[in-house]
Amino acid sequence: MKILIIDDQELVLLSLEKCLIDLGYEVITAKSVNNGILKYENHLPDLVIVDINIPENENEILTTNHGLDFTVSGLDVVEHIKVIRGASTPVMILSGNTDESIIQKGFVLGVEDYMKKPISLTEIGLRVKHLIGSGSIYKVEQSDKILQKMVVGVVIPCYNEEKRLQTEIYKKFVEKNLGYHLCFVNDGSNDSTLDIVNQLAKDHEDRISVLNCEKNVGKAEAVRLGMVHLAKNNQYDYIGFLDADLSTNFDDFQDLVNTISNSNFQLVSGSRMRRMGANITKQSSRAIISKTVNYIIRKTVMMEINDTQCGAKIMTREIIQNTFQTKFLTKWLFDVEIFMRMKKAYGTQKAKELICEMPLKRWIHADGSKLSMKDSVKIIGQIGQIALNYK
Repeated sequence: MKILIIDDQELVLLSLEKCLIDLGYEVITAKSVNNGILKYENHLPDLVIVDINIPENENEILTTNHGLDFTVSGLDVVEHIKVIRGASTPVMILSGNTDESIIQKGFVLGVEDYMKKPISLTEIGLRVKHLIGSGSIYKVEQSDKILQKMVVGVVIPCYNEEKRLQTEIYKKFVEKNLGYHLCFVNDGSNDSTLDIVNQLAKDHEDRISVLNCEKNVGKAEAVRLGMVHLAKNNQYDYIGFLDADLSTNFDDFQDLVNTISNSNFQLVSGSRMRRMGANITKQSSRAIISKTVNYIIRKTVMMEINDTQCGAKIMTREIIQNTFQTKFLTKWLFDVEIFMRMKKAYGTQKAKELICEMPLKRWIHADGSKLSMKDSVKIIGQIGQIALNYK
């Protein structure tokens, strides 16, 4: 039995294709609605799975066998099959869209099933079996692999991380969470970091990639290069960055993703302020200096952001386009520069409306991840440099 899958996000296509092939179905894929309709006409599949959120490409015109030209998008593929063709082919919608009017329109047009992401591959297999019967492989194995609501790219800068990279955590995460792609940026490491991340990518080539900087360029430039690299791929709904030592873990990062996907914010930044302690008499001198530096940063940025320096942020491609296209002035305070560039691009008030600071449930200082006291002093000078450049 043949199944046609239409989705513009490659990670989704790859996950569904492998799942259904493993169950014994023949799978055909398409990344646009127009191409999907052409493949439907050519292959006449037994089932169509389509994402209703595929954006319309105005440059694509579909020419039918009857000589009619038209553009299509989203639910129009359902209309083509069920209304224009009058076919009985079962159609299953797979989407993160929870708009009731969209769901209702799908059923009015005649879809047989509607699956909301996130959803497990096990459930998808069972629903397909219910609609068209089993493939040539009859056993549906239980799986905890999940298709997320959004497709997310994550940049992970690495510099001499061989002793801190928790490879098993990364492996388990991408194997379970099928809506994520991890891009490790090796920042000229002189240990075995590059070999480690290359092996990770080899074992999970569809979900892990490596961007290699032969020379050390600093964390700011490593992150910038990774963000710009991922932003060239339109499949990502959001792109963010995360420290390689996972001082902020994936659970907290997913909370940032949930916040941005369910709001009008364009940048959600993690905050560690609750981890710094309430009783200043019990804090180290470094913690006191950190709070002092943070106070100076807030006055420089002129926005009430408690923790600009947390290495966990998620944002839209629009923000990347407006803030990551040129090199940052500093190696450590590029987070501050992001906010300053947003103020320049949108104005202070609009920038405030686009930014959300979200407290993290967990955050740790991994061994070797702290800046030295000397570095903390240098930061003061860099804040002054930023203030002068962006005023």
